[in-house]
Amino acid sequence: MALDQIDVDKTEKDEMSFLDHLEELRWHVIRSLIAILAVSIVLFIFRDWLFATLFAPSKAEFISYKYFCDISHYLGLGEKMCFSPPEYTALAIGVAEPFIMSFKISFVAGFIVAFPYVFWELWQFISPGLYEKERKATSGVVLICSGLFLSGVLFGYFIIAPFAYSFLLGIKIIGVTNTPQLGSVLSYLLMFTAPAGLIFELPIVVYFLSKIGLVTPEGMRKYRKHSIIGILLLAAIITPPDVVTQFLIGIPLYILYEASIFVSARVEKKAKAKELS
Repeated sequence: MALDQIDVDKTEKDEMSFLDHLEELRWHVIRSLIAILAVSIVLFIFRDWLFATLFAPSKAEFISYKYFCDISHYLGLGEKMCFSPPEYTALAIGVAEPFIMSFKISFVAGFIVAFPYVFWELWQFISPGLYEKERKATSGVVLICSGLFLSGVLFGYFIIAPFAYSFLLGIKIIGVTNTPQLGSVLSYLLMFTAPAGLIFELPIVVYFLSKIGLVTPEGMRKYRKHSIIGILLLAAIITPPDVVTQFLIGIPLYILYEASIFVSARVEKKAKAKELS
């Protein structure tokens, strides 16, 4: 009877411990949402500046077009990489669309700006469950992940978006006037930037997959040729049908893949050294 009572007490203790974790997670989520909302409100107040910034890659005076042209001349390609999107005026359909899009874009931009803090809150919840050696091995992970994510977003904003807007807005159909809707222009910008931020997290993802043995450097080297084809296909989809621009996009993605192989090899080397010690 006493043993049964002990088992019951132990079960209740474990259940309370689980509930405590849920409570802790709830507060991490709440603080993250507060941070996102705070940044979103500030961006919503300054929405004129926000929208001017977001529309910039689709305008001919955007700084990236000048640099692409300068690079083209420097590489001896002449005017091959000198391009810009056609002029257009975005169309808002519906009485509430400007307000809805302002709120939506402010929230998404707020999440991107607040990402370092959001990830820090997430890591504060995860890290206590790690062993001391694991915490030491992942020191600086918040800074690294945040830096990679924001670098990917900036890469999408300054590199992918100009190529994509120039190509998509430049396509003409006889008898058809292209008048992009406000939501369409901004949705495409999100598609060009946010996924790039996630793609740039590849080395971190590979690190954790290597830790649990799902990814090995040998496997990544084995499928290197396949990855190159995949990267070129991705670059072909998001850029105009031009070999130079496809390689301009594909090279950074391939560097990320090679960096991931290096990360995986480091993890494997440390694991083997630990087994021998």
